[in-house]
Amino acid sequence: MVNSNNAREWLKQLMQHAINAADPQLSLPHYLPPVPKGRTIVVGAGKAAASMAQAFEENWQYPLTGLVVTRYGHKVPTRFIEVVEARHPVPDEAGLHAAQRILSLVNNLTADDLVVCLISGGGSALLTAPAPGLTLQDKQAINQALLKSGATIDEMNCVRKHLSSIKGGQLALSCAPAKVWTLLISDVPGDDPSVIASGPTVADPTTFAEALAIVEKYRITEPQAAIQYLQTATKETPKPGDPRLATNQVHMIATPQMSLEAAAQFARSQGITPLILGDALEGEARDVALVHAGIAKQVLRHGQPINRPCLLLSGGETTVTVKGAGRGGRNTEFLLALSVALAGLDHVYALACDTDGVDGTEDNAGAMITPDTLSRADKLGLSAKSYLANNDGYTFFEQLGDLVITGPTLTNVNDFRAILIL
Repeated sequence: MVNSNNAREWLKQLMQHAINAADPQLSLPHYLPPVPKGRTIVVGAGKAAASMAQAFEENWQYPLTGLVVTRYGHKVPTRFIEVVEARHPVPDEAGLHAAQRILSLVNNLTADDLVVCLISGGGSALLTAPAPGLTLQDKQAINQALLKSGATIDEMNCVRKHLSSIKGGQLALSCAPAKVWTLLISDVPGDDPSVIASGPTVADPTTFAEALAIVEKYRITEPQAAIQYLQTATKETPKPGDPRLATNQVHMIATPQMSLEAAAQFARSQGITPLILGDALEGEARDVALVHAGIAKQVLRHGQPINRPCLLLSGGETTVTVKGAGRGGRNTEFLLALSVALAGLDHVYALACDTDGVDGTEDNAGAMITPDTLSRADKLGLSAKSYLANNDGYTFFEQLGDLVITGPTLTNVNDFRAILIL
């Protein structure tokens, strides 16, 4: 029975059920490709790339070679597929060299060969191959600007694709004439394969003009080399219907919705009625928090849209327009804004975490709030509104002892938000 005494631990158990549903060890074996006549080369990028590579090796009984790149700290043992670690969310030299080696691995293949691409969230930063004339420093600068701008993941990846020589379907072109079999773990709202890790093996419906419009929308003016490239480049990424990608296959092996449904099933087994608000919620984290707070208040005051005890679940990827100098990611920002909006409302407990185990660039997956979050903060002389204004959710929850630290989960299906109303 869930009650005020065990609500914290229960929410952590709930999140674990959501993460388990996205474990490549469970899902990937159902999507193995046909055995080719020629070679099998496995490449990939993302926060789950190493665990996906491990799962593929364990279930593939034929010769293979390959290389995948994952975030620092996300490496797992593999026998035949090399795992390289690199920086995320701002790329580094290790990611650059890994991308160059992947492009080399898929060169000079035949129609009898098979390239298996293991792609998950985070691949955009980890798979770094600047477009002709651009440098790693240019890519680092544009990434940092986009991360601070409040741009959505779709917008960021549109720009990234058009400043790259591997994203936006270009990796698939390099594999030709080999068959390409892509396995995806989605971390983006809507599960669009062309957006996940900037779609290195998927046709790209966006254009240079759209990418330029995005940097202008967010008033990004540096680095000049990147802006000028968007203004003058003429060779577009491969578009939907491109015959060069006609034989490629793409399979989604884990999504945010799958994890939300697993959490909902667990809640039902515990006598709690779940309501999934959506798997693709976007917007400023503090604005999304206001909407969630409004729904929680409606439940308490009017028993709508469901009666308590209940659980409000949502996924997706919010954004944070950074104006302060604090620490934290979008999940602590969401929870800080939620605590302010709820103003100590009784019976409401909430957890918000990134399913990869890293909220932003910190060591926490996220945090949680309880009905006494603000009163405990007051006793410590902490103003939630002040910390929110400074984008400093990490420090606020750290001082309260309410950070959720899981370490790398080796998967990534975006943010997981759960509001328990008892």
